[in-house]
Amino acid sequence: MQFLYQLTDPYILGAALAAVAAGATIFTLAQPFLEPDRLRHRLKGVGKERDRIRLRERERLNQKASLRQEPKAYMKRVVERLRLDDWLGTENAKNNLMMAGYRGAQAEIAFLFFRLVMPIAFFVLAVFYLFVLEVLDQPVLIRLGLVVVALYLGIKAPELFLRNQTSKRRAVIQRNWPDTLDLLLICVESGMAIEAAFRRVGVEIANQCMTLAEEMALTTAELSYLTDRRVAYENLATRTGLESVKNVTTALIQAERYGTPVGQALRVLAQESRDQRMNEAEKKAAALPPKLTVPMIIFFLPVLFVVILTPAMVQVFSSK
Repeated sequence: MQFLYQLTDPYILGAALAAVAAGATIFTLAQPFLEPDRLRHRLKGVGKERDRIRLRERERLNQKASLRQEPKAYMKRVVERLRLDDWLGTENAKNNLMMAGYRGAQAEIAFLFFRLVMPIAFFVLAVFYLFVLEVLDQPVLIRLGLVVVALYLGIKAPELFLRNQTSKRRAVIQRNWPDTLDLLLICVESGMAIEAAFRRVGVEIANQCMTLAEEMALTTAELSYLTDRRVAYENLATRTGLESVKNVTTALIQAERYGTPVGQALRVLAQESRDQRMNEAEKKAAALPPKLTVPMIIFFLPVLFVVILTPAMVQVFSSK
């Protein structure tokens, strides 16, 4: 009875409630200091993972750099002694080399060397054939004009070669870009970071298109060590020179800057790329009948006439 009386005593109940309230207050204030900071732990883990990725990409780049061929000694010597970079090298030429898939000092030195050598070679060959061997029996003025034309072709030959390589490379990238976007969309929607997504897509697309695999690997490396990730996306668009790639990089830059969702933008762009590839195929299919008209008239119709008329002519001459 004494125990029950003490439990129902208002003074004792008030003291007990005050003790509980004080304990709850102390626990509430001390809880942030007692529990571990999970957000900070996760951010630290992300930072460590990014550092590991950077170290791995740098080691991979160093391995590639060790395998990269050095410029030819004689080319480098000629370019440096004549200072061809000052009067033959342009920023446009460097961009064309990147879009054609030629990177590094070796490509630039070789391009400058051939811009000097090709006009001389064409000029010497034209003079030798036209004035020494006298292959063409034409007046001197006409032969001089042909020499000038050969000299002009020698000047334009390296640029035409780069333009041809660039167009071939763009066609390959344009043909395989929708599949690359589909793979990138799958990786992003599965929760992968953009760097890991680029790396994974580069590995998967290597069997289908080595050119795109190289671009993905280079973009992954730039995303790892460049301070501004926007520069890596812009470099990808510059190296490819395609509008579809530029649209994707613009969407990635906006997602990086404003935090917009990447998945929906990639889905729309992938559908547009597939539609564009189908339209190109339909255009080529529609252009086949006009292209086949002349070969059919020249090659197929005479053979058809021979096959049809030969038996009749044989019967006519045999009856006589």
